[in-house]
Amino acid sequence: MPHQLEGKTALVTGGSRGIGRAIALGLAARGANVVVGYLKNSTRAEDAASAITGTGGRAVAIRADLSRPGEVARLFDEAELAVGTLDIVVANAADFMEKPLADCTEDDYDRIFDTNTKGVFFTLQQAARRLNDGGRIIVSSTGGTRMFFPNQSLYLGSKGAVEQFVRALAGELGGRNITVNAISPGPTDTDMMQDQYRDTIAMMSSFHRIGTPADVADVAVFLASDAARWITGQNIGAGGGVF
Repeated sequence: MPHQLEGKTALVTGGSRGIGRAIALGLAARGANVVVGYLKNSTRAEDAASAITGTGGRAVAIRADLSRPGEVARLFDEAELAVGTLDIVVANAADFMEKPLADCTEDDYDRIFDTNTKGVFFTLQQAARRLNDGGRIIVSSTGGTRMFFPNQSLYLGSKGAVEQFVRALAGELGGRNITVNAISPGPTDTDMMQDQYRDTIAMMSSFHRIGTPADVADVAVFLASDAARWITGQNIGAGGGVF
């Protein structure tokens, strides 16, 4: 169904690379107008937007520091000016750190939780206030919350929190026919993939390979569509059978 999202508007945070970029392109390929949210790399963000506009879609890249609630509100303001009131919000922005819990500093904690937890919380808050009725909210978590990974306490803890945000918000927005779901990717071939785990985890998959961003993005596109209207408050595993 190539035009199933025709006329819809979407914001994808962390949309300049990896899974976020694949989601942005996937939504656009099905007709949505897309805002690519990013923090650091304007070249990658503009490239993602250009990949959409180059095939006839509508897209714009907007920078925002999601660890600052005022910046989150500005991102939504500018997104609405660019594409109109939003129908789909994908909270995908995240930071990663591998470090033993005993060695983590307060600065480490603030860095990871400011983006992965605080940033997602206030993104969800703005989405809850502004999204059109019948809209879709999708949050990127990780299959790591269902597994055992040493030295990833900050990353996994930050993602565990957002999974609970999803459960609570789904109940709050059901009366407006807004669905709220999380996706938990398994090991995926992005710049967060750690090479020391690649071969071992590939063999843990039922398909004996690492996932691609497109594998995960297709799940997000499904959740954004009308076909997923009866799915809410869920955490969808997209890990190729690893967990």
